[in-house]
Amino acid sequence: MSILGARIAEVPVDGRQSETVLTVARGTMRLLLSHGFCCVSELPLPSGRRADLVALDASGEIWIVEIKSSIADFRADQKWMDYRAHCDRLFFATTLDVPCEIFPKDTGLIVADAFGGQVMCEAPAHRLPAPTRKAMMLRVAQCAALRLQSLVDPAGPYGAEFC
Repeated sequence: MSILGARIAEVPVDGRQSETVLTVARGTMRLLLSHGFCCVSELPLPSGRRADLVALDASGEIWIVEIKSSIADFRADQKWMDYRAHCDRLFFATTLDVPCEIFPKDTGLIVADAFGGQVMCEAPAHRLPAPTRKAMMLRVAQCAALRLQSLVDPAGPYGAEFC
């Protein structure tokens, strides 16, 4: 396979995620793709937070999925509350080993493994204001494009941390 005649390289793993998180992310992205969403992982948000997965469909709907690998992971991280301001729906994704009861009722829930996932609880909709939607769509597009560009030109001037 090639993009613009260049050979596609493996997407590098940045080392911040555990094997469990990477597995849940993979299955969740496959599930979201089957529902018409494309995903960008580890997307920096305007608030300075970094969302595990941001999903965008053809109508412009934006979902954020926060991945939790364990009860301790969920309890240690309360940053997810800030993500609601950047999406139409907010989900958690986890494994079968994590009890579903620990997750807030006003968010959606996905259970996933490396091969796919299932929406266990739909997330309530809270439509983004138009300016926020536009800013998020541009952020997703620019980040995805820059990541593809860095695969075509790995020696380019991207720095260690981009988008």
